[in-house]
Amino acid sequence: MGNIPEKIWTWQMVNPNKKDRETGQVTPGKLEKKQIAVPELKAGEVLVEVAGCGICHTDLGYFYQGVPTVNKPPLTLGHEISGRVVAAADDVKAWDGKEVIIPAVMPCRKCHLCKTGRGNRCLDQKMPGNSMGIYGGFSSHIPVPAIDLCEVKNRGAIPLEKLAVVADAATTPFQAAKRADVQVGDNVIVIGVGGVGQYMVQILKALGSATVVAIDINQERLDTMLKNGADFAVNSMGKTPKEIAEILKGYRKEKGLASTGWKIFEVSGTKPGQELGLSLLSFTGKMIVVGFGPHQLEYSISRLMAFDAELIGTWGCLPEYYPSVLSMITSGKINFEGFVQTRPMSTIVESFEEAHKKSPDQRIVLIPDFN
Repeated sequence: MGNIPEKIWTWQMVNPNKKDRETGQVTPGKLEKKQIAVPELKAGEVLVEVAGCGICHTDLGYFYQGVPTVNKPPLTLGHEISGRVVAAADDVKAWDGKEVIIPAVMPCRKCHLCKTGRGNRCLDQKMPGNSMGIYGGFSSHIPVPAIDLCEVKNRGAIPLEKLAVVADAATTPFQAAKRADVQVGDNVIVIGVGGVGQYMVQILKALGSATVVAIDINQERLDTMLKNGADFAVNSMGKTPKEIAEILKGYRKEKGLASTGWKIFEVSGTKPGQELGLSLLSFTGKMIVVGFGPHQLEYSISRLMAFDAELIGTWGCLPEYYPSVLSMITSGKINFEGFVQTRPMSTIVESFEEAHKKSPDQRIVLIPDFN
């Protein structure tokens, strides 16, 4: 079923940015349009025609900051993918023709981590644009295992390509909420309400958080979040962690909220954001690190002991959670389309540069236009 291509078109990362340690000079990375062979599908595999692929902060890390990929360049980046199955191995023919979201991380389903509910951090996981050979989402087609695909149903008027962000931006916050054991009535803080943080706020409210505080340096984003789940917002631009703590203290006092047990989600991936999160972590609280950054911080871990607090990392999202997040979007519990923009995939070079300079308020999803 569908149009099975003779070749797969891709935008490959031929090489990432490289910085000379002695001179500090940067050799710009390069993306090139190339054709690669269509692989013979193995048992359990399907070929997905890409409808859309989102540009994630992680892709930019690979390209601009030299964050290493499991498979070395040349390879095709992109792990935030939606599309249609156009070919399937004999044992998974039932997937042929279905609209799907490809999970950003696909567990092996065999190891101890997978068997104990931690498959999102499976050490043998498959990740498009990283550990699946040359295959990634910035392409016309991609071969993937069928076992973890999320079938798209009842999407109504929502374009399939826009649902690419479910593969990471919208599901990573759900996994983070699960790791934090978010309960109805919790008080939470989200630091950084950009591409992922805007979904973090909405998911926390949808899961029953009583109070959601959004913190960012961009007032326009904060105003948007106050209309989409946030109960209170703090513009941290030019403010010290101590000053922000005083603002939060005043808000808690005004609303009669507890000072203990707050759950802090650090989504900015910036050094100031992570330092702020650690400074706000207090008695019986939890800080969940969602955003990635290459920097190092100083922190007295004895504070964790004194506060009986927790510092938690989270990675990706278990594929079995995808249907729940997709349902939140299709049912309207999460404002979705206002936070997504689409562009032709031929604009990938300019779009990468733009997203690298400033995280866009609307996630950029690239639509293949190789013909």
